This record gives sequence, structure tokens and C-alpha cells, in this order.
Amino acid sequence: MRVAVVDDHPLVWQGIKAVLSTEPDMEPIGWASNGREAEKLVLDRNPDVVLMDMRLPGESGLDIIRRIKPKVPSARFVILTTYAEQQDVTAAINMGVDGYVLKEALPEEMLAALRLVGRGRPYFDPAVMQLVVANQKRQDELSELTERELEVLQELAQGLSNKEIAGKLFVTEYTVKKHVSGILSKLGLKDRTQAALYALSGRPSS
Repeated sequence: MRVAVVDDHPLVWQGIKAVLSTEPDMEPIGWASNGREAEKLVLDRNPDVVLMDMRLPGESGLDIIRRIKPKVPSARFVILTTYAEQQDVTAAINMGVDGYVLKEALPEEMLAALRLVGRGRPYFDPAVMQLVVANQKRQDELSELTERELEVLQELAQGLSNKEIAGKLFVTEYTVKKHVSGILSKLGLKDRTQAALYALSGRPSS
């Protein structure tokens, strides 16, 4: 398997190169530090798998993949990143990337991921999959709320009191209290503080 690496840190390339070089079925064929170099590397060397950093100077790894992928239909692309953010993961999945590996992964985890992807199977780090599942659960939970309850939840996230929310939405304070009660019940939350945290960053830990 011929592997190319796109990352703006030379030490990352050296580390990955060292790991791959010990494997008889792996061949590290080159490194690029930006989008222009990446496109030239991939088109010139035609790797089987491209390990692509998500954050590159002035450019997203996803933008580079979007530009290169149609030109090398046989190549498979694996995101290599330090962070697993829902927005990035969703965009990567929608784009059809073949894998998502965190830089904190052990060498054997990275090798296993590359071999799976090389065989045409997707690989997503377990932490990434937990994020995807949690987000789906959150979307399912939010779909239970009425449009007005969603509006109230958004205002709770801003720290507004029931009275302030009532004034902003042109309803009575009693109506806001009913909506808050409905939100807490449907989302399984204890109080308005948890509701605000949920709205800002997802379900708070208990």
C-alpha cells in the first residue's frame, strides 16, 4: 500500500514515515505541507491512501480533498487530525472520506485503519463515532420539541429569565414556564441551567 501524507508539521511526517517503513505491506511515498504541494504529490505519485491533516495553513484539508478527489478516483482519503469536531466530522462523512484518525492514536491503530481503508472498508476512530452517535441522539431529542420550545431553549442558552423570555417572545411568563417544563421533561434535564448547557454544547454530564 502506497501512502502519502499531507501535514504542515515535518515531525508528523517523519513519525508516520518511520512507522510505515517497518511494515512490509506499506510504502510511504511522499509528504506535502499545503494544498498546492498535496495536489502535485497525489497526481504525480498516485498513492493508494492519502493521510490528510484537517488544519493546514490558510486551507482546510477537506477543501483539498474536494479539489483532488475527482482527479484520482482510485485513491482513498483518510482525515488525520488532533480534534474531532462535529462540524468537521459531518462534512467529512458527507464528502465521502474513507477514514478519520486522531493523531493521538497508537501506531498499531493507525496501521489497522490504513489496512481497513486499503481493503475498501471505512474506518472512523471510536471517539469520532461516539461524537456522531451523540449528535444523532441530540437531533432526535430536539425533534421532540415544538417550534416554540426550541425558541425558548435558545433564549435559555442566552441566560435570559422567564420574564425576559416572555417579553422577547410576546407571551406570558406563565406560558414560558410551561414551555421550560416541557423542555426539561422531553430532554430529561433537571433544571434550566442544564437546559442552557444542553443548548450550548449538548447534554451535560451527570
